[in-house]
Order: sequence, then C-alpha cells, then structure tokens
Amino acid sequence: MSSLSLSSLVRRPPLWREGGRTGLELSRLLRDPLYRGEGVPDGADRPVLLIPGFLAGDTSLGTMTQWLRRAGYHTSSARMRANVDCSEATAQRLEARLEALVEKTGKQAAIVGQSRGGCFARVLAVRRPDLVQSIVTLGSPQVDPLAVHPLILLQVGVVGALGTLGVPGLFKQSCLRGECCTPFTDDLLGAFPKRVRYISIYSKSDGVVDWHSCLDPAAEHMEVTASHIGMAVSVPVYRAVADALERRQTARPGRERLRDAA
Repeated sequence: MSSLSLSSLVRRPPLWREGGRTGLELSRLLRDPLYRGEGVPDGADRPVLLIPGFLAGDTSLGTMTQWLRRAGYHTSSARMRANVDCSEATAQRLEARLEALVEKTGKQAAIVGQSRGGCFARVLAVRRPDLVQSIVTLGSPQVDPLAVHPLILLQVGVVGALGTLGVPGLFKQSCLRGECCTPFTDDLLGAFPKRVRYISIYSKSDGVVDWHSCLDPAAEHMEVTASHIGMAVSVPVYRAVADALERRQTARPGRERLRDAA
C-alpha cells in the first residue's frame, strides 16, 4: 500500500455509504433543469470519448452519455464490459478508437474518464495531443493509482491473480510492476501537454479513492461534493463537464499524422 493511502486511511469516508449516496445523486440529477439541457451549450456534434472506471463498463456512464447526446455532442464509448484489462493494451485500443472518432467528426475530441478511466484519458492526451482538445477526470487517482480503499486494493489483487493464472481479458500481477506497462506508467506520470485542457474533479467525501491522489499538478482542480460512483450522475459534476466541453474544438488534424500513427 502506498504512503499516500496509509496517511489518509484513518479519515477515509466509509465505503458502505457509496451505494446509498449514488441513488440520491441520481434522483437529484433527474430533477435538475441541467439534466434537461437548460444552460448547457449546444455540442455542435463535437466528439467526446467516455471511459469507465475499474470493474465498470460503458453502462456506468450511460446516463452521462445520453445527456451529452441530447446536448448535441457526438459521443463514443470505450467498448468495455469491465475496465480490468492490461493498462498498456487497453491504452492502445483506446487510442485507435480516439483516432477513429476524430477522423469521423473532423474535430479534436474531449475525453471524460471516471476513476481508472481518467488515468487512460491522461495517457491518451500525453500520447496524442493532436487528437485531444480537453480531458475531464472524475475521481481519478492520477498521482498514485493505488491510493484506494483497502477493499478495492483487494479486488485489484484478485483480478491480477486471475489474470496471472490465464483468465483472458484481465490484467496480470506483472502489469502493476512489470515491463509490459512501463510505457503506460511513464505517460501517466509524464509531462502533460500545455495546449490540452485538463480538469480533475475530486470529492473529499469519496469513499473509494483518496482525494489527495486526484491533485495532479498539471490539472485544474475542481472540488465537488459527491460519492465516487455517484460522480457519473452528480449535478455539480455535470456542470463541470458542460463547462469543460464548452470551449470550441479546433480543426481536423492532418490526415498524414493519423495515417502515420495508424
């Protein structure tokens, strides 16, 4: 366990509150005018790639996806049933989806990533700043990916053990410290491109992730009051996402660059 996790373990909000809070947050969202599109700028078909968190799939961001589509954005899922595969292999697949999305729309994309999904968003922005206009991370432990609740760490260990035993589609224990994911780790912790906007949304009442680990020095920090899981259905988070996506996208990147990368 990291020193960051140990230092905040005593004051971490209880994990059991996550489920009940999420239901209340969804109820508030569905009643809020923001969810109906009031005050949300027209998306003008701008592309947005959404990446779910650890153990979650595309459906976990389904409410946000539908909201963005109604607002006029061109959304794309990560095509994940559960975010549990090798980090480097997943990053490469997501990069291909990002390329296809930008090529289809002719505009740089925004990326919204929750928890582990936000780590992928950061890596994609570092690798392909030509394709990314902005990223918004929701409760993502960028500074220390293992600064999470002990029960979540246990789940990480179980998935790693099953992957090591040969279960397909799961990361292995070697992915955490081995060479296969060194490029991913280097980009996760590397210098962030200045021309890509980066907003890190965090909550001090997050019961899963230590909020200190969300304070990436390269990001604009935005504090909200929300549960970890509930960030996908939280009114203040939706306001922050709408603000982040409001900035006009730039023109299509050169096809030469896309072909070379492919």
